Amino acid sequence: MNLQVLSALSKDLGNLGASSRLRTLIRRSGVDFASNDYLGLARSDVLVVAARDALERGVALGSGGSRLLRGNDPEHEALEGEAAALFGVEAALSFPTGYTANAALLSTLPQRGDLILHDNLIHASSHEGMRLSRAIHQGFRHNDVDHCAHLLSEWRSSGGMGTAWLLVESLYSMDGDVAPLADFQALANGQGAMLVVDEAHATGVIGPQGKGLAATLPHRDNVITLHTFGKALGCEGAVLCGPAIMRDFLINRGRSFIFSTAPSPLMAAVARAALAHVADADDLQARLQQRVSQAESLLSQIGIAPSGSQIIPVVIGDDRAAMEAARTIQAAGYDVRGIRPPTVPEGTARLRISITLNASEADIAGLAACLASMWQR
Repeated sequence: MNLQVLSALSKDLGNLGASSRLRTLIRRSGVDFASNDYLGLARSDVLVVAARDALERGVALGSGGSRLLRGNDPEHEALEGEAAALFGVEAALSFPTGYTANAALLSTLPQRGDLILHDNLIHASSHEGMRLSRAIHQGFRHNDVDHCAHLLSEWRSSGGMGTAWLLVESLYSMDGDVAPLADFQALANGQGAMLVVDEAHATGVIGPQGKGLAATLPHRDNVITLHTFGKALGCEGAVLCGPAIMRDFLINRGRSFIFSTAPSPLMAAVARAALAHVADADDLQARLQQRVSQAESLLSQIGIAPSGSQIIPVVIGDDRAAMEAARTIQAAGYDVRGIRPPTVPEGTARLRISITLNASEADIAGLAACLASMWQR
């Protein structure tokens, strides 16, 4: 790299630092109020035993190639078959991460002449897929079905003849609120559109057997869902679930699937165990909901509004103030992270409190007391 390039990069990082937006890697410490390991499975005996058993029966650590070369393993196929059965769809296709799954889906399935309408707070991975897509894309106001319908109507009136793709999260990662999925499905049904539901933060936590919020939607022929394993399921990877044609098309046209080394067969085996465990362990959801209810009760006493889920945002506004608050809480032994733009909209820098089974009732009470003390100061 020449000196001019290095100078430009250094200047950019300096600007981030001056605006309190410079990111650094911080090792985990303190009580977990930051991770997405909502059910506390990442270090659980359940998954440790699953990994050990898989190794003992000869499951490989690495795949050795893409799925279309020699990387296709029986564990991948078993995971996809079991996921399809659990989530009630024709087919599933696995990916190393939710990011790559979203990017593959949106860069591949919508075609030139189509329209992608997305919630303004959708995941960054979805934006990456849309950036690579041949379809045009446009955002609608958060959880606003009427605004989405208006934009779709305008597009049709202007001559849009392709397929519309409506893109939402079921449970939003930074606000902790849920989408009105039934209303979005009604809109999709009425307009011949496809509905794509990112269930990353709902899988394992919400719905019967942890199947997420879309599981209760009727007649899901025009619905595609994303389920990740690296959050509540405690391991790694993701699956896209939907019609069989979705799977076949991605295998043939999805560049990030075709040209990527296949996920670890060992992780596929662990993900299978995680899916089965969560499907059979309703007490995990109940225990998490008890923790969430406790946190909501305590935090509401100091003016922090509940979100209705395990993700509780505390919007501060100013970037510097949000990061300073996070450091103060971390110094007290509670791992709460500050979130700044562009991850969240301008002027909404916040603390993101994540309630997980890694934190006890006493830990939650301690965090609430810490926050109350800060607010009083």
